[in-house]
Amino acid sequence: MSRQPIDCLRSICLALPDATEKEAWGRPTFRVREKMFALERAADGGSVAWCKVPAGIQGVLVGAEPGRFFVPPYLGVKGWVGIRLDRRTDWEEVAAMVRRSYRLIAPRRLARLVGEEAARP
Repeated sequence: MSRQPIDCLRSICLALPDATEKEAWGRPTFRVREKMFALERAADGGSVAWCKVPAGIQGVLVGAEPGRFFVPPYLGVKGWVGIRLDRRTDWEEVAAMVRRSYRLIAPRRLARLVGEEAARP
């Protein structure tokens, strides 16, 4: 039995320090100290994840691979990017994006705890 994209995303997100899952808008969101760092949405019969990225990265990702990355509604103007989750998803890449988003959102003390080895699927 194969895992669903939300199961993989959930395991990545909840492996981070003090991360919690909270349903919002009928879908899972992942938070640290009540601040959202990732969320999952249904789209085009599949799943997508949204994460915050550093300034300037959103345009690079969307410009390089518009079939995989997109500017999400509402949070896109605040520097978030969407990534489509399907059978070809590179979960190491998703984990790296989630860790980066977490570090951008989390309090500094918690952000420092997250290294490159954290949040493996």
